[in-house]
Order: sequence, then C-alpha cells, then structure tokens
Amino acid sequence: MARSQETFSKKEIQNKKEKKRKDKEKKMLERKENGKASFEDMIVYIDENGNQTTTPPDHSKRLEFNAEDIVIGVPKREDLEPEDKVRKGVVTFFNESKGYGFIKDSTSGDSVFVHVNQMSETIVEGNRVSFEVEKGQRGPTAVRVKKD
Repeated sequence: MARSQETFSKKEIQNKKEKKRKDKEKKMLERKENGKASFEDMIVYIDENGNQTTTPPDHSKRLEFNAEDIVIGVPKREDLEPEDKVRKGVVTFFNESKGYGFIKDSTSGDSVFVHVNQMSETIVEGNRVSFEVEKGQRGPTAVRVKKD
C-alpha cells in the first residue's frame, strides 16, 4: 500500500488556513448584522475650530477669501528688510604667505572668508575691521576690508 503524500505539517497548515478563512467569514457576517460597516458612520467632519465632529458643517459660517491673497513659500531674500551693508568684525586668522584669512562678524558671529585682493590695507590677526559681504565661489566673502 502506498503512503499518503500529505504529511502531518501539511495537514496542519491546511487546517489553520481553513480555520482562518471561516473566522474571517464569521466576523464579516457579525459586522453586517450589527450594521457597523456603513460608510456614513465612518465619515468625520472638521468644524470651524478644527475639531472633529460627526455633524456636517454649517455653510452659513463659511468664510470667503481671494485665492491670489494666499502666499505659498518663503519670501525671497531681496524682499526682506535690507541689511546694513558695512559690517564690523575681528580677524581671527590670516596667513600672509598664502594671502587669505577669516573674519568673525561681531553681530552674527559668522566666520567670513577674506582674500588679500579685497583689502585696502594689510591686516593681522586680532585687528578690528569693517567690511562688506558678497557671495563668493564657496560661500560668503568679505570685500572692501578696512582697518577700524
């Protein structure tokens, strides 16, 4: 006599799948009987204060506005208040042989690159200077640097 091709574990897996399918059908029938599956019960409205409610909103409280008045995004840098062009700071590092250094801005505390071509006078570390900032190749660059 030939043995059955089904092993105990295969039978067990089939039984589990069948039980799961029957449980799912049973739950679906229970939901239909209880009436919990209606779409209207699932709808939630948001009132004028931002709270969730089950009642539809009152259209008499509706606000009208012009779509062109809505600003989306961040204003451009030019639209903001103009900054003071001349800044003051202290030279934190300067290499005379290579011709560059850094100035620490006294108001913002940022470190700004400075090149020897942008200076009217020679400077050394610790000097107080006034300068203007322009966008350079790798970030902000100090231009028109003068000793104070």
